[in-house]
Amino acid sequence: MSDQLSELLGDRLAGIDPAVADQQLNDRIGLTFVELTAERVVGTIPVAGNRQPYGLLHGGANAVLAEALGSAVAALNAGPDRMTLGFELSCTHHRGVRDGIVTGVATPVHIGRGTITVEIVLTDDAGRRTCTARLSCIVRDQPAA
Repeated sequence: MSDQLSELLGDRLAGIDPAVADQQLNDRIGLTFVELTAERVVGTIPVAGNRQPYGLLHGGANAVLAEALGSAVAALNAGPDRMTLGFELSCTHHRGVRDGIVTGVATPVHIGRGTITVEIVLTDDAGRRTCTARLSCIVRDQPAA
């Protein structure tokens, strides 16, 4: 699991099974967290290693990046002893990306007691919007240990 995210969220990640902690999709796509606050989470992934057969960044990689960043925003806003679970992810792919780094910026749209919705904007190295996503998460109490 990303040391950055693990350090920031601390005991909010206590429910993660240690047997799968080193098998996180975020690590496999090369996700790097650049900024982690409750108001804004920024992260990047390389296009290399995340392509589809035509040489473009895979749309699923966009979705993974969006969900990871949006989930981090939701977790940071849920509060102690609360957990978030994504229940809807919507991605609109605006343009293909062949090389470089894709940057995602996630900001909360709605923070409620029961749900949190986050907008995630992905851009290429030239700053062009490549994907717009929205993630909605349900907020629940952490299960008892």
